[in-house]
Amino acid sequence: MADQNRTASTSGSLITRRALVGAAAALPILPAAVVRAAAPDLSGLRSLTTATTPIGPAERRARIERAQALMRATGIGAVLIESGSSLVYFTGVTWHRSERLTAAILPVEGEPCIVTPFFEEPSVRQTLGVPAEVRVWQEDEDPAKLVAGFLRDRKLSGRPIGIEETVRYFAVDGLAHALPAATIVSANPVVRGVRMRKTAAEIALMQAATDVTIAAYRWTWPRVEKGMKPADVAALMNAATVQLGGDPEFALVLIGPAAAFPHGSRDPQIVADGQVVLMDCGCAVQGYQSDVSRTFVYGAASKEQRTVWEQVRTGQANAFAAAQLGTPAGAVDDAVRAYYTALGYGPRYALPGLSHRTGHGIGLDGHEPVNLVHGETTKLAEGMCFSDEPGLYLPGKFGVRLEDCFHMTAAGPKWFSVPPTSLDAPLG
Repeated sequence: MADQNRTASTSGSLITRRALVGAAAALPILPAAVVRAAAPDLSGLRSLTTATTPIGPAERRARIERAQALMRATGIGAVLIESGSSLVYFTGVTWHRSERLTAAILPVEGEPCIVTPFFEEPSVRQTLGVPAEVRVWQEDEDPAKLVAGFLRDRKLSGRPIGIEETVRYFAVDGLAHALPAATIVSANPVVRGVRMRKTAAEIALMQAATDVTIAAYRWTWPRVEKGMKPADVAALMNAATVQLGGDPEFALVLIGPAAAFPHGSRDPQIVADGQVVLMDCGCAVQGYQSDVSRTFVYGAASKEQRTVWEQVRTGQANAFAAAQLGTPAGAVDDAVRAYYTALGYGPRYALPGLSHRTGHGIGLDGHEPVNLVHGETTKLAEGMCFSDEPGLYLPGKFGVRLEDCFHMTAAGPKWFSVPPTSLDAPLG
């Protein structure tokens, strides 16, 4: 259930996933309790990612060609993409967003253009993975005019210009002023149309990331001890993830009543007998992400905990069974919600029950379009990848979430990780 705003509960305060990553990477300076928890037998873990193949120039060129085919089909002359995952996806350029615009223009024909500050060009070229023109702007110049100039030079300024959905307003407004007669439209039919359908190379990297996360879970859970706080458990998970060859993205740990808060609680939490421990963890391999949740009980589980765990297991299986080629994505959520409603949960998003969507797209971003949520009409197609995580949350008691991701094949859905089948064997 990862997202960019994911937080993890630690000692009664909320910390970001990046802070957890930093903690795992700097174990020698962690508090003594965390060092004690994270130290055991890491040397026995071996990287699972040494044989992975990075996305190469040929793959990126094929992506651009697919985008250009969709541009022709939709009448779009060019697509503007700012720094972020879509820029990485099409060009390889890995760049942070700042007040200075670095962007790519994908024309309907020919090579793309990168627009970036003059002093940043050498750094930008270090990750540029496709042939492209690079146009630079000085500190006293308007980068939107460079974008407009490229479009004029390619004779595209009179055709609709697609804007990738995360491009910031100042860039769109600047382009509108530089090309006042331009027609500006959404690039979703192009960018989503390409990115939602993963290739074999992408799926292989997502599989590797999932393998790392599952292996890290298997190493971590037996080392959880009574009295540990969420940060202690998260440090174990992140340390194992690094040793196994993944780049930790997040390690959310929720204990007891806090597990009823899907994205974290400020309440103090500590591992104790009979307490639910909900973990939601993921990593990246070559940029591609995993997202896996497991719910355990430390010590003996109650009858209610077992019942809810089994209900979630069935809900997750129902979602997987509903995810067939050609099925609207929203129908997957509907299948789960109908089952939960029949059990007395809800209705809809009411608690106790399932307060969030059944799943989200995943790839280079932890959350990508489209979602498995009521009303989503996009039909499932080969190459699409989703999380399947229909948790149940009982305020004041506990929550249960089982999350595994799957991808659509010609034969239907296929798991990246196999869901567990029993609370007594909760790792699957």
